[in-house]
Amino acid sequence: MPTQRRLHLGAFMRPVSIHTGAWRYPGAWPDANFSFPKLKQLIQKLEAGKFDAFFMADHLALLNMPIEALRRSHTVTSFDPLTLLPALAAVTERIGLIATASTTYNDAYHIARKFASLDHISEGRAGWNVVTTANPDAAQNFGHDAHMAHGERYKRAREFYEVVTGLWDSFADDAFIRDAESGIFWDPAKMHVLNHVGPELSVRGPLNVARPVQGWPVIVQAGASDAGRQLAAETAEMVFAAGGPIADAQAFYADVKGRAAAVGRNPDHIKILPGALVVVGDTVEAAKEKRAKLDSLVHYESAIGSLSIALGVDARAFDPDGPLPEIPETEASKSGRERAIAIARRENLTVRQLAQRLGGYGGAAIVGTAQTIADEMQEWLETRACDGFNVMFPFVPAGLDEFVDQVVPELQRRGIFRTDYEGTTLREHLGLPRPENRFFSAASQAAE
Repeated sequence: MPTQRRLHLGAFMRPVSIHTGAWRYPGAWPDANFSFPKLKQLIQKLEAGKFDAFFMADHLALLNMPIEALRRSHTVTSFDPLTLLPALAAVTERIGLIATASTTYNDAYHIARKFASLDHISEGRAGWNVVTTANPDAAQNFGHDAHMAHGERYKRAREFYEVVTGLWDSFADDAFIRDAESGIFWDPAKMHVLNHVGPELSVRGPLNVARPVQGWPVIVQAGASDAGRQLAAETAEMVFAAGGPIADAQAFYADVKGRAAAVGRNPDHIKILPGALVVVGDTVEAAKEKRAKLDSLVHYESAIGSLSIALGVDARAFDPDGPLPEIPETEASKSGRERAIAIARRENLTVRQLAQRLGGYGGAAIVGTAQTIADEMQEWLETRACDGFNVMFPFVPAGLDEFVDQVVPELQRRGIFRTDYEGTTLREHLGLPRPENRFFSAASQAAE
């Protein structure tokens, strides 16, 4: 019997494929990250597939990796999300538009103004992925000698969120009366001046943009640390979670939803969507061959650096075509080391194959036919490991087309994914309430 719960699907689209070898795959578009006509075609295909949202990551510096690896990366040039998404809003009608913006290297007023504008331009489809920026190289692009400490970044992010959402509430929903006869355009009694002075930020306000269509754009968060989970529990409406074994995903799901309940939020008002690279084939073996081909296109210069980081040791001296040697304990990430060793042992991979796997994309992947992929997604949904997925495509356009043309119909057949949009805003797609204005309640406006 079909489940009563339904999947939410986001498309992770910056880069257009998370896999390092994607741009080299036969038939792939190598310039898709930086081609508006191609991005337009991709988002329109996703909208035809009834995806909840088009999700753009962002980076404020070149990725901090050796130049030998960086010169092979297709992510070096990409559009600024808040420049691209308004253009894509004009060529779509329903799909949500989520952009990443840093709380560490932006001003709160700028972020509030840009996302409010995007929400109006798109008629209620904007989402803000709140990040603190992990890449320390970004600091020097913004006049700082050193990156802000992890704890300090999250303290600033919490205050930044309060300021931005407060600015979005600068005007009552009915403040703009536009009465041509009297000549009154708006009612000053329905404007609130924020006058925020805090430990990190000082912002007077009000925002010079009317309240967003959705009240607030949807708040998205992706931190997995304890501080990140707590920020998500307190503020997020969608969480872009890491993948991994289903038991780990179930534990994360329960933890974040439990924290939300503990601070008085409705856990159903947070949608948890793990990221997953999805490779579709006519048979399971064909899909595995596609993934292997994709991994083989990751150059060793890129791959071995990623493996060294995962293991916490310099892997360049290892025999590329031999088995992974014994790896000593280090002070580096134990989980990363253990995961890499487990993959090598379980799949009997050489050092080169393991490096290409981790160097291409080392996160969660679902590889199979439309039926087996739908089976796995349905299991995750029904066992409370997720509320949906942020889908990453192995290459474009074919990898994206295969998902929309084959997997989406299978999910629809099972009754666990929409056959059409039922609303017009991103909040409606996700089943999220419209937040009440903290300064002008609906009840007080109705009384007037």
